[in-house]
Amino acid sequence: MTDKKDQTEEPKTKDNPKLEQNKQEQPASAMGKVISIGFIGGVFWSTLAYLAYFLNFTEVSPNLILQPFALGDWKEGTLGNIISIVLIGVVSIGVALVYYAILKRFQSMWVGIAFGAALWALVFFILNPIFPNLDTVFELPRGTVVTTVCFYILYGVFVGYSISFDYNEFQTSTES
Repeated sequence: MTDKKDQTEEPKTKDNPKLEQNKQEQPASAMGKVISIGFIGGVFWSTLAYLAYFLNFTEVSPNLILQPFALGDWKEGTLGNIISIVLIGVVSIGVALVYYAILKRFQSMWVGIAFGAALWALVFFILNPIFPNLDTVFELPRGTVVTTVCFYILYGVFVGYSISFDYNEFQTSTES
């Protein structure tokens, strides 16, 4: 006598598409990848910049982004820096989308370096007046300038090369 349960049960083979191990993941969309690259890049590099600030390699901390706003004294401490790191991650999504829109087809480290240097110049030269506690570049100590330039360049290379690599991989896979 056969059991009804045995008749309706799928065979347990390697090729059974209903098994979890045989299901294929849906690839993430290009925009989803750009957003995650931007957020992760912003959080990662601003966390390292906070470490550099903590170790006195630079006088500029991530809470620079909160300086234009009158939020209280908490923005100067650790909480302010942690909130700033997350906020920089969110702003970095927009930066990554700009890179994707304009420079995604260039698969060169030099484009990322130039992008990071341009971002540094934007923040420290053009946007400097909106940050009340930020000295001009010529008034900042040399160590601070070198450290911040390096972080911005590393951020630019991370975001730029990640986005360009992903874009070119997608282009290569669709051509095959």
